[in-house]
Amino acid sequence: MCGTCGCGQPGEPRLHHHDHEVEARRVVVERSLLEDNDRRSEALKKRLAARGIEAVGLVGGPGAGKTALLEATFAALGPAVAGQAVVEGDCATDHDARRVEACGARVAQVVTGSLCHLDAHLVEHALEDLDLDGVERLWIENVGNLVCPAPFACGETRRAVLVSVTEGDDKPEKYPAVFADADLLVVSKLDLLPHVDFDLERCLAGARRARPDLPALALSARTGEGIDAWLAWLGAERS
Repeated sequence: MCGTCGCGQPGEPRLHHHDHEVEARRVVVERSLLEDNDRRSEALKKRLAARGIEAVGLVGGPGAGKTALLEATFAALGPAVAGQAVVEGDCATDHDARRVEACGARVAQVVTGSLCHLDAHLVEHALEDLDLDGVERLWIENVGNLVCPAPFACGETRRAVLVSVTEGDDKPEKYPAVFADADLLVVSKLDLLPHVDFDLERCLAGARRARPDLPALALSARTGEGIDAWLAWLGAERS
């Protein structure tokens, strides 16, 4: 069960109590969970860095285009995809894992069930089934969600947050926490921009209210527009 949102708890949605003692205990438990996760995340980051592996986290809502971006990235890398590995988080099915595996990347699937995000402990376990010899970059594709992943670092060196033009330009205003801790805003599905009501400037302004220095780029995994800028942010080269 998620300590901050109550996901995975059976029955009715959790109601907040006004009893101060109950509320104080809940805050202590949540702080303990997050502090433990932060320690695990830092240890995992150091462990990966010692092997020369950079970890990049991808966060976004359902259908934001996270897996499609991985596919486009791996296609652009060509033979260098052999040095890419993915921890794929999803509530159910291995559909996305099979998509990135078909690109030539190594994949470890994490089926979270009712849990709405990955955390450092889940990623640690996933890596037990992943051969990291020769891997240069580990991708951590989180569960489709803009709320619960925000406070749970997963050992990433950098984290990119995706918002597709089909989702609406108000997402950073509605979910500021995930943008406050991001290293990059990616506006995805740019090829659909002429067909939807999406204001790029409003989206960017909302994200920069959460983090004023947040870099941003727009791209289309389908057409390839913006992929070179994405590769430049990664420090990667097109094959």
